[in-house]
Amino acid sequence: MNMIVRQILSAVLFSILIAAIIAGTTFLAFPLENWKNLWEVEVFDFPYFMLVVSVPIIIGLIIGVVYGWFWRRKLHGIDRQLNELVKGQKRSEPENETIQEIIDIEKHLAQLEEKMNKQVELSQRLATERTNEREKSLQEVVVQERNRLARELHDSVSQQLFAASMMMSAINEGDRTEHTAIKKQLAMVEKMIHQSQLEMRALLLHLRPVALKGKSIREGVEELLSELTQKVPMTIEWNIEDLKLDKGVEDQLFRILQESISNTLRHAKADKLHVLLIERDRLVILRIVDDGIGFDVEQAKSSSYGLQNMQERAYEVGGTFKLVSIEGQGTRLEVKVPALKEGEDND
Repeated sequence: MNMIVRQILSAVLFSILIAAIIAGTTFLAFPLENWKNLWEVEVFDFPYFMLVVSVPIIIGLIIGVVYGWFWRRKLHGIDRQLNELVKGQKRSEPENETIQEIIDIEKHLAQLEEKMNKQVELSQRLATERTNEREKSLQEVVVQERNRLARELHDSVSQQLFAASMMMSAINEGDRTEHTAIKKQLAMVEKMIHQSQLEMRALLLHLRPVALKGKSIREGVEELLSELTQKVPMTIEWNIEDLKLDKGVEDQLFRILQESISNTLRHAKADKLHVLLIERDRLVILRIVDDGIGFDVEQAKSSSYGLQNMQERAYEVGGTFKLVSIEGQGTRLEVKVPALKEGEDND
Protein backbone atom coordinates (compact mmCIF):
# COMPACT_ATOMS: atom_id res chain seq x y z
CA MET A 1 0.00 0.00 0.00
CA ASN A 2 1.58 3.29 -1.08
CA MET A 3 1.68 6.60 0.76
CA ILE A 4 -1.29 8.25 -0.96
CA VAL A 5 -3.65 5.29 -0.38
CA ARG A 6 -2.66 5.11 3.29
CA GLN A 7 -3.25 8.83 3.80
CA ILE A 8 -6.63 8.68 2.03
CA LEU A 9 -7.81 5.74 4.14
CA SER A 10 -6.57 7.40 7.33
CA ALA A 11 -8.28 10.69 6.47
CA VAL A 12 -11.54 8.97 5.48
CA LEU A 13 -11.62 6.88 8.66
CA PHE A 14 -10.88 9.94 10.74
CA SER A 15 -13.64 11.87 8.92
CA ILE A 16 -16.14 9.07 9.54
CA LEU A 17 -15.21 9.18 13.22
CA ILE A 18 -15.74 12.94 13.30
CA ALA A 19 -19.08 12.51 11.50
CA ALA A 20 -20.18 9.92 14.09
CA ILE A 21 -19.19 12.26 16.92
CA ILE A 22 -21.09 15.17 15.35
CA ALA A 23 -24.17 13.01 14.78
CA GLY A 24 -24.03 11.60 18.31
CA THR A 25 -23.66 15.09 19.82
CA THR A 26 -26.59 16.31 17.74
CA PHE A 27 -28.79 13.42 18.88
CA LEU A 28 -27.90 14.04 22.51
CA ALA A 29 -28.60 17.76 22.27
CA PHE A 30 -31.73 17.38 20.17
CA PRO A 31 -33.28 13.97 20.84
CA LEU A 32 -35.71 12.70 18.24
CA GLU A 33 -38.74 10.62 18.97
CA ASN A 34 -38.98 9.48 15.41
CA TRP A 35 -35.62 8.64 13.76
CA LYS A 36 -37.20 8.76 10.34
CA ASN A 37 -37.21 12.53 10.63
CA LEU A 38 -33.46 12.48 9.98
CA TRP A 39 -34.22 11.58 6.35
CA GLU A 40 -37.04 14.10 6.10
CA VAL A 41 -35.22 17.11 7.57
CA GLU A 42 -33.21 18.76 4.78
CA VAL A 43 -30.28 21.15 4.86
CA PHE A 44 -29.45 22.82 1.57
CA ASP A 45 -31.88 20.45 -0.13
CA PHE A 46 -30.05 17.35 1.26
CA PRO A 47 -31.27 15.00 3.99
CA TYR A 48 -29.58 15.92 7.23
CA PHE A 49 -28.22 12.40 7.79
CA MET A 50 -26.65 12.20 4.30
CA LEU A 51 -25.11 15.64 4.74
CA VAL A 52 -23.55 14.76 8.10
CA VAL A 53 -22.01 11.59 6.66
CA SER A 54 -21.00 12.66 3.13
CA VAL A 55 -19.42 16.06 3.85
CA PRO A 56 -16.72 14.73 6.27
CA ILE A 57 -15.94 11.85 3.92
CA ILE A 58 -15.44 14.22 0.96
CA ILE A 59 -13.30 16.53 3.05
CA GLY A 60 -11.30 13.53 4.27
CA LEU A 61 -10.70 12.35 0.71
CA ILE A 62 -9.41 15.76 -0.34
CA ILE A 63 -7.18 16.11 2.71
CA GLY A 64 -5.88 12.54 2.31
CA VAL A 65 -4.98 13.04 -1.38
CA VAL A 66 -3.22 16.37 -0.78
CA TYR A 67 -1.40 15.20 2.34
CA GLY A 68 -0.41 11.85 0.81
CA TRP A 69 0.86 13.47 -2.38
CA PHE A 70 2.86 16.00 -0.34
CA TRP A 71 4.63 13.37 1.75
CA ARG A 72 5.12 11.03 -1.17
CA ARG A 73 7.01 13.79 -3.01
CA LYS A 74 9.15 14.43 0.06
CA LEU A 75 9.98 10.75 0.55
CA HIS A 76 10.64 10.31 -3.17
CA GLY A 77 13.26 13.07 -2.98
CA ILE A 78 14.96 11.38 -0.03
CA ASP A 79 14.84 7.99 -1.81
CA ARG A 80 16.40 9.54 -4.93
CA GLN A 81 19.30 10.95 -2.91
CA LEU A 82 19.88 7.62 -1.16
CA ASN A 83 19.88 5.84 -4.52
CA GLU A 84 22.49 8.28 -5.81
CA LEU A 85 24.68 7.57 -2.78
CA VAL A 86 24.37 3.80 -3.32
CA LYS A 87 25.45 4.19 -6.96
CA GLY A 88 28.44 6.33 -5.97
CA GLN A 89 27.09 9.43 -7.69
CA LYS A 90 27.09 12.98 -6.38
CA ARG A 91 23.96 13.67 -4.37
CA SER A 92 21.57 16.09 -6.09
CA GLU A 93 20.88 19.39 -4.40
CA PRO A 94 17.93 19.16 -1.98
CA GLU A 95 14.96 21.51 -2.13
CA ASN A 96 14.55 24.39 0.29
CA GLU A 97 12.87 22.62 3.17
CA THR A 98 10.86 24.18 5.98
CA ILE A 99 9.98 20.96 7.82
CA GLN A 100 12.47 20.43 10.61
CA GLU A 101 12.40 16.61 10.38
CA ILE A 102 13.24 16.69 6.66
CA ILE A 103 16.00 19.24 7.34
CA ASP A 104 17.53 16.88 9.89
CA ILE A 105 17.40 13.99 7.41
CA GLU A 106 19.10 16.15 4.75
CA LYS A 107 21.89 16.98 7.22
CA HIS A 108 22.41 13.30 7.98
CA LEU A 109 22.50 12.48 4.25
CA ALA A 110 25.12 15.18 3.71
CA GLN A 111 27.19 13.76 6.57
CA LEU A 112 26.82 10.25 5.12
CA GLU A 113 27.93 11.44 1.67
CA GLU A 114 30.96 13.16 3.14
CA LYS A 115 31.87 10.04 5.12
CA MET A 116 31.52 7.79 2.06
CA ASN A 117 33.65 10.15 -0.06
CA LYS A 118 36.32 10.19 2.61
CA GLN A 119 36.27 6.39 2.80
CA VAL A 120 36.61 6.10 -0.98
CA GLU A 121 39.42 8.66 -0.95
CA LEU A 122 41.14 6.76 1.88
CA SER A 123 40.76 3.44 0.03
CA GLN A 124 42.29 4.93 -3.10
CA ARG A 125 45.13 6.50 -1.12
CA LEU A 126 45.84 3.18 0.60
CA ALA A 127 45.78 1.42 -2.76
CA THR A 128 48.30 3.95 -4.07
CA GLU A 129 50.54 3.46 -1.03
CA ARG A 130 50.33 -0.32 -1.34
CA THR A 131 51.21 -0.07 -5.02
CA ASN A 132 54.27 2.05 -4.25
CA GLU A 133 55.36 -0.32 -1.49
CA ARG A 134 54.77 -3.33 -3.71
CA GLU A 135 56.91 -1.84 -6.45
CA LYS A 136 59.68 -0.96 -4.01
CA SER A 137 59.68 -4.36 -2.28
CA LEU A 138 59.34 -6.45 -5.44
CA GLN A 139 62.16 -8.97 -5.54
CA GLU A 140 64.30 -8.48 -8.61
CA VAL A 141 65.20 -12.14 -8.74
CA VAL A 142 61.54 -13.17 -9.06
CA VAL A 143 60.95 -10.62 -11.80
CA GLN A 144 64.01 -11.75 -13.74
CA GLU A 145 62.98 -15.39 -13.46
CA ARG A 146 59.47 -14.69 -14.69
CA ASN A 147 60.88 -12.68 -17.58
CA ARG A 148 63.33 -15.46 -18.43
CA LEU A 149 60.55 -18.06 -18.51
CA ALA A 150 58.40 -15.75 -20.61
CA ARG A 151 61.23 -15.19 -23.08
CA GLU A 152 61.92 -18.89 -23.41
CA LEU A 153 58.27 -19.70 -23.94
CA HIS A 154 57.99 -16.92 -26.50
CA ASP A 155 61.18 -17.83 -28.33
CA SER A 156 60.62 -21.59 -28.33
CA VAL A 157 57.07 -22.81 -27.77
CA SER A 158 55.35 -19.79 -29.31
CA GLN A 159 57.56 -19.90 -32.40
CA GLN A 160 57.01 -23.63 -32.80
CA LEU A 161 53.25 -23.20 -32.50
CA PHE A 162 53.39 -20.45 -35.10
CA ALA A 163 55.40 -22.64 -37.46
CA ALA A 164 53.03 -25.56 -36.93
CA SER A 165 50.06 -23.28 -37.60
CA MET A 166 51.59 -22.08 -40.89
CA MET A 167 52.35 -25.65 -41.96
CA MET A 168 48.83 -26.83 -41.18
CA SER A 169 47.35 -23.89 -43.07
CA ALA A 170 49.49 -24.75 -46.09
CA ILE A 171 48.53 -28.43 -45.88
CA ASN A 172 44.82 -27.64 -45.66
CA GLU A 173 44.98 -25.16 -48.52
CA GLY A 174 46.97 -27.49 -50.78
CA ASP A 175 45.32 -30.76 -49.79
CA ARG A 176 43.34 -32.32 -52.62
CA THR A 177 42.39 -35.55 -50.88
CA GLU A 178 38.85 -36.80 -51.19
CA HIS A 179 38.76 -38.28 -47.70
CA THR A 180 36.34 -36.16 -45.74
CA ALA A 181 37.38 -37.66 -42.42
CA ILE A 182 41.03 -36.73 -43.00
CA LYS A 183 40.06 -33.17 -43.96
CA LYS A 184 38.05 -32.82 -40.77
CA GLN A 185 40.93 -34.14 -38.68
CA LEU A 186 43.41 -31.77 -40.31
CA ALA A 187 41.04 -28.84 -39.76
CA MET A 188 40.63 -29.90 -36.13
CA VAL A 189 44.40 -30.03 -35.65
CA GLU A 190 44.75 -26.55 -37.13
CA LYS A 191 42.03 -25.28 -34.81
CA MET A 192 43.76 -26.86 -31.81
CA ILE A 193 47.06 -25.22 -32.73
CA HIS A 194 45.31 -21.89 -33.13
CA GLN A 195 43.69 -22.24 -29.69
CA SER A 196 47.06 -23.23 -28.20
CA GLN A 197 48.54 -20.02 -29.59
CA LEU A 198 45.83 -17.99 -27.87
CA GLU A 199 46.40 -19.90 -24.64
CA MET A 200 50.15 -19.22 -24.86
CA ARG A 201 49.62 -15.50 -25.42
CA ALA A 202 47.26 -15.38 -22.45
CA LEU A 203 49.84 -17.27 -20.36
CA LEU A 204 52.57 -14.83 -21.36
CA LEU A 205 50.29 -11.93 -20.46
CA HIS A 206 49.92 -13.43 -16.97
CA LEU A 207 53.54 -14.44 -16.61
CA ARG A 208 55.01 -11.13 -17.69
CA PRO A 209 52.30 -8.49 -17.22
CA VAL A 210 53.02 -5.13 -18.75
CA ALA A 211 53.50 -2.48 -16.07
CA LEU A 212 52.71 1.20 -16.46
CA LYS A 213 56.13 2.27 -15.09
CA GLY A 214 55.70 6.02 -15.32
CA LYS A 215 53.27 5.94 -18.24
CA SER A 216 49.74 7.27 -18.03
CA ILE A 217 46.97 4.72 -18.07
CA ARG A 218 46.02 5.84 -21.57
CA GLU A 219 49.54 5.22 -22.88
CA GLY A 220 49.74 1.83 -21.16
CA VAL A 221 46.36 0.63 -22.41
CA GLU A 222 46.97 1.79 -25.98
CA GLU A 223 50.40 0.13 -26.02
CA LEU A 224 48.96 -3.14 -24.72
CA LEU A 225 46.07 -3.18 -27.20
CA SER A 226 48.28 -2.17 -30.13
CA GLU A 227 50.64 -5.05 -29.35
CA LEU A 228 47.74 -7.52 -29.12
CA THR A 229 46.34 -6.27 -32.44
CA GLN A 230 49.53 -7.44 -34.15
CA LYS A 231 49.59 -10.85 -32.44
CA VAL A 232 46.02 -12.13 -32.23
CA PRO A 233 43.54 -12.73 -35.07
CA MET A 234 40.92 -10.52 -33.49
CA THR A 235 39.47 -7.10 -34.27
CA ILE A 236 40.35 -4.88 -31.32
CA GLU A 237 38.85 -1.40 -30.98
CA TRP A 238 39.26 1.08 -28.14
CA ASN A 239 38.21 4.50 -26.94
CA ILE A 240 40.56 5.76 -24.23
CA GLU A 241 40.41 9.23 -22.73
CA ASP A 242 43.40 10.98 -21.17
CA LEU A 243 42.53 10.70 -17.47
CA LYS A 244 44.38 12.04 -14.43
CA LEU A 245 43.99 9.43 -11.68
CA ASP A 246 45.84 8.33 -8.58
CA LYS A 247 48.54 5.79 -9.29
CA GLY A 248 46.79 3.12 -7.24
CA VAL A 249 43.55 3.53 -9.19
CA GLU A 250 45.40 3.40 -12.52
CA ASP A 251 47.26 0.24 -11.47
CA GLN A 252 44.10 -1.60 -10.40
CA LEU A 253 42.16 -0.64 -13.54
CA PHE A 254 45.09 -1.71 -15.71
CA ARG A 255 45.34 -5.09 -13.95
CA ILE A 256 41.59 -5.62 -14.35
CA LEU A 257 41.97 -4.93 -18.08
CA GLN A 258 44.84 -7.41 -18.38
CA GLU A 259 42.90 -10.11 -16.53
CA SER A 260 39.81 -9.56 -18.67
CA ILE A 261 41.75 -9.68 -21.95
CA SER A 262 43.51 -12.85 -20.81
CA ASN A 263 40.14 -14.50 -20.10
CA THR A 264 38.87 -13.39 -23.50
CA LEU A 265 41.86 -14.90 -25.31
CA ARG A 266 41.60 -18.19 -23.43
CA HIS A 267 37.88 -18.82 -23.31
CA ALA A 268 35.72 -16.41 -25.31
CA LYS A 269 36.50 -17.52 -28.91
CA ALA A 270 35.66 -13.94 -29.87
CA ASP A 271 36.16 -12.15 -33.17
CA LYS A 272 35.82 -8.60 -31.79
CA LEU A 273 36.92 -6.88 -28.62
CA HIS A 274 36.09 -3.31 -27.61
CA VAL A 275 37.67 -1.44 -24.70
CA LEU A 276 36.28 1.82 -23.30
CA LEU A 277 37.92 3.99 -20.61
CA ILE A 278 36.21 7.33 -20.01
CA GLU A 279 35.08 9.67 -17.24
CA ARG A 280 31.42 10.66 -17.00
CA ASP A 281 29.45 12.21 -14.13
CA ARG A 282 32.40 12.01 -11.72
CA LEU A 283 32.83 8.29 -12.46
CA VAL A 284 35.72 6.58 -14.25
CA ILE A 285 34.20 3.84 -16.43
CA LEU A 286 36.18 0.86 -17.73
CA ARG A 287 34.13 -1.33 -20.08
CA ILE A 288 35.36 -4.43 -21.97
CA VAL A 289 32.97 -6.05 -24.46
CA ASP A 290 33.52 -9.11 -26.67
CA ASP A 291 31.29 -11.08 -29.04
CA GLY A 292 32.41 -14.49 -27.84
CA ILE A 293 30.51 -17.58 -26.75
CA GLY A 294 29.56 -16.20 -23.32
CA PHE A 295 29.11 -18.21 -20.12
CA ASP A 296 27.04 -18.65 -16.98
CA VAL A 297 28.09 -15.73 -14.76
CA GLU A 298 26.83 -17.14 -11.45
CA GLN A 299 28.56 -20.47 -11.97
CA ALA A 300 31.79 -18.80 -13.07
CA LYS A 301 31.90 -16.40 -10.10
CA SER A 302 31.94 -19.28 -7.65
CA SER A 303 34.76 -21.12 -9.40
CA SER A 304 36.85 -18.48 -11.20
CA TYR A 305 39.73 -16.96 -9.26
CA GLY A 306 40.23 -14.40 -12.04
CA LEU A 307 36.71 -12.97 -11.72
CA GLN A 308 37.01 -12.79 -7.95
CA ASN A 309 40.38 -11.08 -8.29
CA MET A 310 38.97 -8.43 -10.65
CA GLN A 311 36.01 -7.81 -8.36
CA GLU A 312 38.30 -7.39 -5.35
CA ARG A 313 40.51 -4.95 -7.27
CA ALA A 314 37.46 -2.83 -8.14
CA TYR A 315 36.21 -2.83 -4.55
CA GLU A 316 39.68 -1.96 -3.27
CA VAL A 317 39.50 1.49 -4.91
CA GLY A 318 35.86 2.07 -3.90
CA GLY A 319 34.41 1.06 -7.25
CA THR A 320 31.67 -1.24 -8.50
CA PHE A 321 32.05 -4.38 -10.62
CA LYS A 322 29.39 -5.59 -13.04
CA LEU A 323 29.61 -8.59 -15.35
CA VAL A 324 26.96 -9.57 -17.90
CA SER A 325 27.36 -12.55 -20.21
CA ILE A 326 24.86 -14.22 -22.53
CA GLU A 327 25.70 -17.59 -24.01
CA GLY A 328 26.22 -17.25 -27.74
CA GLN A 329 26.17 -13.42 -27.68
CA GLY A 330 29.24 -12.32 -25.75
CA THR A 331 30.39 -10.81 -22.48
CA ARG A 332 30.38 -7.29 -21.07
CA LEU A 333 32.49 -6.28 -18.05
CA GLU A 334 32.10 -2.84 -16.51
CA VAL A 335 33.96 -1.21 -13.62
CA LYS A 336 33.00 2.21 -12.23
CA VAL A 337 35.28 4.09 -9.83
CA PRO A 338 34.54 7.50 -8.27
CA ALA A 339 36.81 10.12 -9.81
CA LEU A 340 38.02 12.06 -6.79
CA LYS A 341 40.32 14.93 -7.62
CA GLU A 342 43.14 15.88 -5.28
CA GLY A 343 42.09 18.70 -2.96
CA GLU A 344 38.47 18.53 -4.03
CA ASP A 345 35.83 19.64 -1.53
CA ASN A 346 33.65 16.64 -0.84
CA ASP A 347 30.79 18.87 0.29
